[in-house]
Amino acid sequence: MVRAFLCCLIPACWLSAFQGGASEEVRVRLQRGAAHLERGEKEQALRVLKEAVALDPQSASGHLLLAQAYLARGSYEVVAEAKAELQQALALDPKLVWARFYLAKIQLDLGRLEKAREELERGLAERPNVPHFLTLLGEVERRLGNPARSLDLCGRALAADPALTPAHYSLALAYLDLGKEDEARRALESAVNSRYVIPEMHVALGSIHVRRGDLGSAEEQFRKAIALDPSRPEGHVRMAEVHRVRKAYDSARRELELAAPEGKRYLASPYFQAVKADVLFETARLYGDQGRTEKALEAFGKVLEVDPDHGRSHRELAALWAGRGDYPRAAEHARRAEALGFPVDPSLRQKILEKSAGPKLP
Repeated sequence: MVRAFLCCLIPACWLSAFQGGASEEVRVRLQRGAAHLERGEKEQALRVLKEAVALDPQSASGHLLLAQAYLARGSYEVVAEAKAELQQALALDPKLVWARFYLAKIQLDLGRLEKAREELERGLAERPNVPHFLTLLGEVERRLGNPARSLDLCGRALAADPALTPAHYSLALAYLDLGKEDEARRALESAVNSRYVIPEMHVALGSIHVRRGDLGSAEEQFRKAIALDPSRPEGHVRMAEVHRVRKAYDSARRELELAAPEGKRYLASPYFQAVKADVLFETARLYGDQGRTEKALEAFGKVLEVDPDHGRSHRELAALWAGRGDYPRAAEHARRAEALGFPVDPSLRQKILEKSAGPKLP
């Protein structure tokens, strides 16, 4: 979700409003850096904006734009630099609301939801009803477990700016949380038809097609996601799922290798931990579909090492252990799966209940 906002660069008409008393030389560099950002010229933007900040360390707008340049690189390794620049911008000018916006984005990405909400609410107090703020706050509320509140905020954002792509995307995610898949699909179709589309939007739409059994449409969306950014793992993981369902196991394995190249390191952030869990989960399902039960059990166990509350893994493990006749262990995983909202098939649940000599399912 956070990456959806990287297209929301500070509009040029607002840039001039907070350049303040910067010298002509600094203003020229700020404008040049902003232009590089708008054209997607990340490295040029970073170089020019570093020059501007070096010339005038007291330029709040310079620090803000430099933070944007770091974020535009799409690398989580530079998040600390971006955060430091935003904090410096706010120290110089507490009313610089766009610094709060991007700082909230970083807090959201780090899983610090309450801090993200605080920044956004402070920004909206300064400048009410800015659609970008409303949309990002909607995503924060969704992740806090308030999808209905998210729908309201994103609806207000779209009323102000019907073309705001991240609002359509966040709206779709809230609909999915509420189980309203048709509404989510329509919102995602609006998002992917935008010039600001990002891979995650195609992945979300393709995932709906997978659930509906339309593997052809799903594959089309996942291919588009991969084409937009081959380094992103999500498209490869979901493409692997399509190949697995079609029993094209070698193709599935290749996609998983692209999603997580050998030796790849995962940062200790919610995003990267979720990616690691997704890769391991799909790998485990691939082993399971190939009848390699021992490898599947091992891989599902690794998922739970990353995320002990991975409900789908508990559900799969319940079935695997039941298939091996270990009903007490199957019962434990079935109970965890049910508590996490991923109940096992009712007939399997009953069989586990009847045959388990250990703790009974509720």
